[in-house]
Amino acid sequence: MRNKVLLSLIAVGIALTLSAPVFAHHGSAAYETAKSITVTGSVTDFQFVNPHVLISLEAKDPTTGKMEKWQGELTSPNHLARAGWTKSTLKPGDNVTIIGGPAKSGSTTMWIRKVLKDGQEVSLGGGGDN
Repeated sequence: MRNKVLLSLIAVGIALTLSAPVFAHHGSAAYETAKSITVTGSVTDFQFVNPHVLISLEAKDPTTGKMEKWQGELTSPNHLARAGWTKSTLKPGDNVTIIGGPAKSGSTTMWIRKVLKDGQEVSLGGGGDN
């Protein structure tokens, strides 16, 4: 009986150890969520894929006037699908404004909190908050 309890505890310990990566999630940790930036440009790529939906766009730097490549990260496609998003919500060439927290690294990427397409807000279903 004692061996069964010991083996059960060992099995549970192994299962918990192996499942740890399942609970690991970076979310918006790489972004300065207390700050907000706004970028307007033309969509170059839209990836409606797990674990996070990605919007790539080209935007003109307001200071230098040079074109920059930007990428915005959103919540999961499952969450956005419940808010009405599909693989064709955004297409290359669409004019969008993305608003969100800039990358802590200073790269041209952000955690998106709001998307405007042709001046109209596209619902994130609360998915820009985490």
